[in-house]
Parts: sequence; structure tokens; C-alpha cells
Amino acid sequence: MTRERIFHVAATPFEAARSVKILPEGHRSKGLHGHSFVARVRAELPAEWAAFPGDETDALRHRLSDCVAPLDYSSLNENVAVPTDENLARWVREQLDVPGVESIGIQSTRDQGADIDANNNVHVWRRFRFEAAHQLPNVPEGHQCGRMHGHGFEVILHANQDLGERDMGVDFDRLDEVWAPIHDQLHYACLNDFPGLDNPTSEMLSCWLWDRIKPVLPELSWVTVYETITAGCHYDGQRYRIWKEQRFESALRLLAAPEGDLRRQLHGHSYLVRLHLTAPLNTVMGWLVDYGDVKALFKPTYKLLDHRLLNELPELENADPVSVARWVKARLCPVLPQLDRIDLYSTPGCGAVLSWGEQGPALPT
Repeated sequence: MTRERIFHVAATPFEAARSVKILPEGHRSKGLHGHSFVARVRAELPAEWAAFPGDETDALRHRLSDCVAPLDYSSLNENVAVPTDENLARWVREQLDVPGVESIGIQSTRDQGADIDANNNVHVWRRFRFEAAHQLPNVPEGHQCGRMHGHGFEVILHANQDLGERDMGVDFDRLDEVWAPIHDQLHYACLNDFPGLDNPTSEMLSCWLWDRIKPVLPELSWVTVYETITAGCHYDGQRYRIWKEQRFESALRLLAAPEGDLRRQLHGHSYLVRLHLTAPLNTVMGWLVDYGDVKALFKPTYKLLDHRLLNELPELENADPVSVARWVKARLCPVLPQLDRIDLYSTPGCGAVLSWGEQGPALPT
């Protein structure tokens, strides 16, 4: 087990127009158009950076909002010569006055964006969807996934541009091109019918996709498969990581807040918790851990969190996102040793990431 690391995450929206003039003539994004953007930051903040323990997420969000304020309801070309998602991420990183920044992301639509990491690597990503049936042949008798069923699968392709000084490397159109023949195969099909997908778990599907896309897209950095809206798998050609998420509704007080701060009084959030797991692949079952087992093992903890006042939970010193994530970790690790990261969002895009395993890819949402 590696040392525990704490990241705070925040997101803020902005509305803006842009023209990406380096695109070919006739490209729809070459002309002036607009998006509802979201800027995201993940930072490993120094101790005592915020005003009090529990203020980190809000303080980070305020810094990010102040940073992108000049972009809101503007023409982005006035601030960024070539305002691609990746160049906007660079601009935010240069302007943002926050220590320990691990990554900056710009999401221009629900289905596309770019993230720049601490090593200046830019990962562009695009989300795709197909409708398909599947059946898992090796599960125990009576397991629901042993019956033929189906999903609206979502796949995110991530490409490491490593742009250097170039304004555009792999663009979204290129991701569309490499995905199109895969979509034509899988959409309205049964996954079990394809060679190599006789046991079409999320893990096996992500590997199958990697093997077909990597040769034609060398920049491919990882594949994300959503089997459902709450569970899925990342694969980078070597390692698998899975996640399972759930929402809970809770009340709290931030008792470390000063007198007069609204967060000190009783209030509440609709929380999202995302559990990340890493383990060797079970070659018989085709998965790391059964998503259903993760949900079942989390259920006793979920019942303690949902529709509760968090401050009344035993052994929970404070109700800020980091303290709640650590509380969940203490309860789950004995029964779910594959767990190595917990994301806890108190509001959309804003919260804390508690990680004590090998760092894997960030999950665009």
C-alpha cells in the first residue's frame, strides 16, 4: 500500500463562444460557435491552505470560478489565440493561483473534453454509446448476469496528445473516425457473438476495444467502459481499474467553520461516492470483482450514511468530504481489500479524492 494522498476537486461552468481557425475549411467548429463549458481542477493542497478543515473544496471552487470569470460570456479568441479544449486547459493552469495542481480539465460538451496533467501531457477524450445485449457464461447459477440481457454501453476513448508546441494533435474528429467502424459492429448486436467476447464483462470489452483501436490510434492512452451509469472499467493496455458509485442524501454541520459561517449551521447535500478497485484479473470470471459484490459489501455502510446526520455517526470526527471518505475507507477496507481510492462529491464536480493505491486515470464525468 502506498501512502495516502488527498486531492481536492472542484468544477465551475462558463458560457463562451469560439472559433478554431486552424481547422480545415468547411469544418463546423471553424466558424464562430458556442458551448456550455465546465472547467475542473484536482489539487493536492498543502495543510492549512484553506481557512479551516472542510473549507478546501469551497475555497478551491471559488479560486477556479475567479480564474475563469474573464472567459464567461466572452469570445475565447480574445484570450486564447487557438481556443481548443486543450489550449483552454493550459490557459486555466497558467492563470490559476493554487498550489499542488495535479490536473486541469476543460469539458466543452457532455461527451468531450481535454485534461492536462502535472507533466504537461494532454489527454483528449470523447464519449460514445452503443446498444447491445450480452450474457456472462461463467457466473454462478442464479446470477442475474447469467441471463441474456442488455445495456446502453458508453465508451470513452482517451488519447495522449503530448502536444509540445503544437496547437492541435489528435482532435475529436479523429476519435470519431476510429470509433465509427467499431460502433457499426457493436450497435444493436449481441457481444457474445464476437470472437474474443465469449465472456463479455466490462474488463474483457475494454481489452477487446483496446486491441482493435490502439493499432490505428497510437496515441490511445486508455479506454473507459460504462456498463451501467454507476459502474465501469478503465484499461490502459496493462492494468484494469473498476469503479462502482452510489448516491446518498445526508445532513451535516461543519463544526470547524467560524461562528457566523453558514456551513456551521445544519444543512445537507446529495452526495456521490465512487469506489475504485484494483486487483489481478480473474481469468475465469473475466472481472476483477463482481460489481454486485461491491454493492452488497458497501450496503451496510451506505445505510449508515443515507438520510442521516453525518455528525452523529460513530468515530466520525468531522463531516467534511475528506473525513467522510476516511470513515468509509475504515469500514470498507477490511471487507473489500481491493479498494484503493474513494471519490466523495458533496456537490456536482466538487469534493475530495482519497487515494492510497497506484494512481490510475482520472474519470471524466
